[in-house]
Amino acid sequence: MNDVKKISSQENINKLLASTPSKPKCDRVIYRGYTILVTMPCWNEEGKVGPGVKAVPKTLVDTVCVVDNGSIDNTAKEADEAGALVITHPVNLGAGGGIRTGLEYGRINDYDLLAVLAGDNQDDPNDLYQAVDRVIDSDLDYVQGSRWMKEGKRENMTYSRTILTWVYSFLFRILFRTKITDATNGFRVMKRGVLENPKLNLWQDWLIQYELEPYLLIQTCRSGYKVAEVPVTKRYHNDMKDNTKMVPFKSWWSILRPLFLLSLRLKS
Repeated sequence: MNDVKKISSQENINKLLASTPSKPKCDRVIYRGYTILVTMPCWNEEGKVGPGVKAVPKTLVDTVCVVDNGSIDNTAKEADEAGALVITHPVNLGAGGGIRTGLEYGRINDYDLLAVLAGDNQDDPNDLYQAVDRVIDSDLDYVQGSRWMKEGKRENMTYSRTILTWVYSFLFRILFRTKITDATNGFRVMKRGVLENPKLNLWQDWLIQYELEPYLLIQTCRSGYKVAEVPVTKRYHNDMKDNTKMVPFKSWWSILRPLFLLSLRLKS
């Protein structure tokens, strides 16, 4: 655990990012005046990450940044061959650690919009068009994907996951008085400035696992940024038990605890 804490420190991640190449701004794809980076955190996603990277629309997104989170399979090789920029962690730094590295790479390299997609090809990258257009047309800061909106879709979703995600979003709305229908959805697009919020600190040790995503959404809503949702599709693979790599109870507590720690002001 101490090794993971050291490797995942802001100092070490910044060193890793400083050694990672970045495309010059003048050579980047521009969509409606914005440059866009998509990050995909991955852990042992061979067979899924390649198709996911290739499906990202090239006329919209300049860079797909795959964060290889200590995989022991061919995730990094497959992502690279599919055209992604690959950043490799020497060990698994948790879901939060993977997302944080990708977002930080986009922030320090001045991409205008940063998006997060699942590294296991559960999201439909074409949903990025409506999310990005919504950010631009409505002058929003942050758009969350929702599989529960009228035009949202859920493919092969288990009953238990359906109940848990609905209950979670209900609690989110009650505790933070925010109209979010799908608070656990990993699909999101945000302006770079969201990450420069002084009330946001993604480098806290307690955010290393699944806590980071709800923390980011909560703090963004709380800080007065303009947040909305768009309908998206979520596809769950038949070969993944219960639709997820999460460990029962432990992983769900990891997602739940930011709701209580932040609502009670025990964390910030």
